[in-house]
Amino acid sequence: MPDRAEPVRPESVEPRWILRHRPSEPSLFSGIYGLVLASALVAALDPAGEQANPGPDALWVLFTALASGAAHGYAHVIAQRASVDGTATTGRLRLVLAEWPLVAAVLPTVGILLAAVAGWWAEATAVDTALLFNTVALFGWGAWAARTAGHGWPSSCRAGSMDMLIGLVIIIANALIK
Repeated sequence: MPDRAEPVRPESVEPRWILRHRPSEPSLFSGIYGLVLASALVAALDPAGEQANPGPDALWVLFTALASGAAHGYAHVIAQRASVDGTATTGRLRLVLAEWPLVAAVLPTVGILLAAVAGWWAEATAVDTALLFNTVALFGWGAWAARTAGHGWPSSCRAGSMDMLIGLVIIIANALIK
């Protein structure tokens, strides 16, 4: 039986928890981008035949996220400068700082790698755990974005599944390449 499309509720009728916890579009974009970036980076960290070094690996994941966030924010500044008057403003600094969700999204991956430094598990296990965590988090972000847009649960779960597919592709590619 096909799932019927659920009507999108007008903003005035949305449940209160959605209105209170509505993420901004740039936050959703940066968060999902950060999870995909973290997954791709952590998948590349586990080369076969090399000695594990999770401490520096965790720092590289964090540094790459910081550099990516700064580059993405600065690209917004350049685009705004080209389209407006060419002067720098504090609003442009806010464009760079608005990329914090990208960096925040990689912090669980960094924490999982740091747990390997503490000896809680091997780096290979940390990589697998981070990939699994990020894939589940991609589902959550996708479903949350759809719910805040007013979609029903079936539609939101489909959206989350499509986001999760990105993580699954990274996991499959990681398995095939190694």
